[in-house]
Amino acid sequence: MGAPDGSGRPTGHSPVIRLMLGASALTTLGAIPPFLLGAQAVLVRGDLDFGAAGLGVAVSAFFAVAALVTIAAGGLFDRIEVAGARLAAGLLVGCGGLGIAGLAHDWTGLVLGMAVLGAANATCQGASNRTIATLLPAGRRGLGFGLKQSAVPVAVMLGGLAVPTMTALLGWRSTFVVTGSVGLLVALVGVVGLTRSWWAAGRRDASAPTSSAPGAPARGDASARTVVDRAPWGPLLLCGLATTFASASANFLGSYLASWGHEVGLTVGQAGLLMAAGSGASVVVRVLMGARADRRYGGNLTMVTTLIMVGALCLTMLALVPRIEVVVVFGFLAFGLGWSWPGLILFAVARIGRDAPTQASSVVQAGAFVGGALGPVSFGVLVQVLGFRGAWLAAAVSFAISGALVLGARRGFRRDLVSRPPARPLGFGGGRGVPRFTTPVPRAERRD
Repeated sequence: MGAPDGSGRPTGHSPVIRLMLGASALTTLGAIPPFLLGAQAVLVRGDLDFGAAGLGVAVSAFFAVAALVTIAAGGLFDRIEVAGARLAAGLLVGCGGLGIAGLAHDWTGLVLGMAVLGAANATCQGASNRTIATLLPAGRRGLGFGLKQSAVPVAVMLGGLAVPTMTALLGWRSTFVVTGSVGLLVALVGVVGLTRSWWAAGRRDASAPTSSAPGAPARGDASARTVVDRAPWGPLLLCGLATTFASASANFLGSYLASWGHEVGLTVGQAGLLMAAGSGASVVVRVLMGARADRRYGGNLTMVTTLIMVGALCLTMLALVPRIEVVVVFGFLAFGLGWSWPGLILFAVARIGRDAPTQASSVVQAGAFVGGALGPVSFGVLVQVLGFRGAWLAAAVSFAISGALVLGARRGFRRDLVSRPPARPLGFGGGRGVPRFTTPVPRAERRD
């Protein structure tokens, strides 16, 4: 799990910390729009004159477009520079945020703005995943993904804090002005990064020899091209589907726990405190899980399954025992443990993503976006049909299905590592000082 040497990646503490915090901040910027909209829903609905169903469509449009862009552009993030991805992400956030603030005068305008921000979220996530999977030292990537995915509960808290502060003083549109303005600053950072990269590339080209060495393949020659070694699609798709089921349940938890708490006897303020405490616990656990993952050789999907199953147990208890103390305890645990797996599963698939870690993580990211689009709407319908207790049980079953799918993906990944070992030996199966298992040396190298 050692730090890389001679790879061009930062190895000092300060550059690594800057990369981690930058990836987390970019993820927060991309993730915050639906939470801003949800926290200010009463004001936005009153201003633009639409109902609760319209709010659900606007949020679903955000996640649906994010999923489509992630699926369509997953491989692109492995090919473009991180600075270019930041430029695109910043411009999309700027257009979407400022568009809603200045041009959304009805529900249709709001939905279009949220769709643009959904594309921005996908780009922010892709740029952050690329940064962590390729620029961070190998021994810091688990912590990096944990910190990055902590951005979602942070976005939940920031969305709630915006209401009594900026919204109360300047109105709901001001929060989208700030979001869009920060996006333009990110775009400016991307321009600076691209300029530096092009300048450095120009200097390298100027100092490079003009002719190839005898016998060397010419640029553009097919013999010079390398075959990209990718992770197996079967287990990757299982992970993406598992993330869809788990994300649907988790987003339902985030959307409806406060309402259920109020129904069983909590005040509005107490329900809000429960949400804030749960979000804070989720941040801490995600970071700790990532740090622990850096100290072991694999075994991450087993831990993901455990956390998801804890979430299933917590939602089952919310359904079976509608009492204040049960909602407080198991609601808190559902946030803190049952929703602390996103960074770990991203790290797991990026670690075994071979030559295309960003594309591998994009499959999981797309699954999360699909779950975010379908979960609150689908389970919200169940609340109307079956009541909260039936919906909580259905969400628990969704969590359990996700855990089973992760276990299936784990078996597929392990079989693939043995039957198709990567060029560089990889430890897996757990273990701290020494991995439990190590991939065999490829046959071609053994013959050499």
